[in-house]
Amino acid sequence: MKGEIIWKTSVATTTEAEDAVSELLATHVAPSPSAYTDAETGVTSVSTYSNKPPKNLAALKTTLRRGLTKIKSCGLNIGTARISIVKLPRENWADSWKRHFPALEIGDALLVKPSWIKRKLRPGQKLVVLDPGLSFGTGQHPTTGFCLQELAKPHVGKKSFLDMGTGSGILAIAAAKLGYAPVHAFDFDPQCVKVSQANAKTNRVENKIRITQADLTKLPKRAATQCDFVCANLLSNLLIAERDRILARVKPDGTLVVAGILSREFHEVQKAYESAGWRLVASKIENEWRSGAFVRA
Repeated sequence: MKGEIIWKTSVATTTEAEDAVSELLATHVAPSPSAYTDAETGVTSVSTYSNKPPKNLAALKTTLRRGLTKIKSCGLNIGTARISIVKLPRENWADSWKRHFPALEIGDALLVKPSWIKRKLRPGQKLVVLDPGLSFGTGQHPTTGFCLQELAKPHVGKKSFLDMGTGSGILAIAAAKLGYAPVHAFDFDPQCVKVSQANAKTNRVENKIRITQADLTKLPKRAATQCDFVCANLLSNLLIAERDRILARVKPDGTLVVAGILSREFHEVQKAYESAGWRLVASKIENEWRSGAFVRA
């Protein structure tokens, strides 16, 4: 409705603390925060939007400050951690939102874009339409971008694909568009499962992807099926602790892509997988993040 007010709660932070701050806002303010990093300043703004004002503004700010202090005590750089709570006319909010999410091209293989951008596909290029705001993963984050780049590399014949921690479903949708089959995906968060299923339907690949809710830590240690290509875009501690469960789901001649890892933590992840007989064949560092692809040594 024209003139309706949207309340925006934001925290200015760093890419290093982005996930932790997003979780803080999701817990105390509103679900499914979005994040945008200014290329010039390097400041990451994590924001939530709601059509209802905070019940107690002072109490909310106190709660958020305590949460940010706790995040900092865990060793993460939270930057300025400036909290902003403002009200915006809905039309201004919508226009501002759209400016932060341009189309993303993965070579000649893939185009990921929000629904409001009109762009012609290159010959042979596949399209993924994904609007931000419902869940993590629009391809803009460096770790998601690396997964898409590895996924889009030429592969001979049909390849099966598994996406662990699917979020918005972007990787599974891209895999289906690129001809991977069968395609499986799971996430611990039921909201992410719901969102990824809706996104799959929007892209008309809902019949090509099996998306379920599952907890990686509770999966059988021996997998009933294995896949040629597996993406695990997860936190480093989970990648290390659940290494054997993850590797059990990769075919002996398959590829595992790990992402969502802070650069300073990547060495420990690499060491864990190399000790299991796998070797790093591709890696990329962008901002404070590092991702890698492994194959059996």
